[in-house]
This record gives sequence, C-alpha cells and structure tokens, in this order.
Amino acid sequence: MNQLVLQTKVYNTNQLKQISTLLKTNLEGIDAKTELSVDENWVRASLSGEDAAIAANYIRREIGLCPETLENVKRFDNLKGYLTELAGNPDKLSIDIGVFKPENILATVPLSHLQAVLVDGRKFALKRIAELFGLSDGLPLNIKITALDKVKKQIEADLATAQLERFNTWQQSLLDRLIVFGAALQEIRNTLKYTGLNRDIVDIETLGMFEHALTCKLGTDAAGLVSIIGRELRTSKFVIFSPRKIRDLLTS
Repeated sequence: MNQLVLQTKVYNTNQLKQISTLLKTNLEGIDAKTELSVDENWVRASLSGEDAAIAANYIRREIGLCPETLENVKRFDNLKGYLTELAGNPDKLSIDIGVFKPENILATVPLSHLQAVLVDGRKFALKRIAELFGLSDGLPLNIKITALDKVKKQIEADLATAQLERFNTWQQSLLDRLIVFGAALQEIRNTLKYTGLNRDIVDIETLGMFEHALTCKLGTDAAGLVSIIGRELRTSKFVIFSPRKIRDLLTS
C-alpha cells in the first residue's frame, strides 16, 4: 500500500470529504482505492489496487507531496508551504512545508528579504508588510530553500520567483483582491452566483485547495464584499490585497 502526504492542509472533516470526492471523481475508471486521514493537519492518502501507482502519480502531479522529513529537503528546492505563527516573531515568516517527522520543523523567511523584494528595501515592520500583502496564517506561499542545518534542524528560505511574480502581477493590475481561506472553489463560485457578486469578480485564482484569491473588477472595493460573502461562507476567513495602498505607500 502506498502512503502519501498531500501538499494540502485541512481543518475540518468536511474539507477532508471534499478532497475524497475530488480524488474519487478524477481517479474514476482505474483500479485504485484511496483512504484519507489527517496527520498534523496534512492530508495522508493510503493507496491500494492494481493502479495505485497511477493514482500516486496523479496526486504527485496535480496536488503535490510534502517532504515529511528534513532529509527530503534539499538546498535550492522550490516548495509550497503555509504561513503560520505570523504573530509569533517580528523578524521572520514561519512557513510550514510539511516536515513533521520525527518533529515539526518550519522554514523561515527573514524580514530583511521581505523588505528587499516587497517594499524596495524600506525598513517596514513585518506587521506592516503583512497588512499590505495579505499575509496571514494559512496563506500558501512558494518559497526557495536557501540554507539547511540538519544538526540544528533549521531551514532558511526566500520567497520563490513564482511567488514574487504573483505579487508583482497583483500590484500591476491595480485591482483589489479578496483572499478567501477555508472554502473550496465550487463553494466560492456558488456563493458568488447566489449573492450576485459574480458581476464584481473578474477572476478566481486558486492558491491552495481551500485558499483562493478573488480579483475584483475595476472600481470594486474588496472590503465591501466581505460582509456579503461572509454571510454565506461563515467559517471562512478573509484578507484584502490592495495594490493602491502599496503604490501609495511606496511612492509617498
């Protein structure tokens, strides 16, 4: 039986059921049985059947896998993780990349790097940068491993090129984005249709299985949508990315 840890986190049984349904739908027609469980909030899949290898390749390609151990992390690896413990340290971001055997080890991104690549080298506090760029616990981020100390069990990283390009694209668009945590894509689509807000959203960008960025049309204020969407997605969290605020601050 193949044991895989998916590169996605869940926080309730309903989300686990949604992943199970997704896998069942996309693996229909092959001889593979998938049983899901949760390990440190990461989704573990147990695969069996003649086509288990095919199912494993699909999961690896479409969802991604966690390293699980520090030995599986290499310098210069580009990995996806989840921002965590944002309020715990003013000098760095802590990113959970799925290293939890035999213990949980977080990757860290130094504040000096964030200042250099996000705010033109200005000595803004981490809290201010987080407010500007929608950084919040649970946000998926792409990082590049820059240093490893397997004796001290430390992982250092920078934001990956793909992550910087995403932020740059968001800034240049001058369109507000509403980041939704804790809802599947179809839930968001249904909510926008039901509330009529699909007229105000020009795109939905998937950041993670339960994390999405809603691009507002020109002239739509993301903050004004929170109360309406929040009435339908009651267990979700919302964060705003405003290119105008970033532009105004950096040009002041």
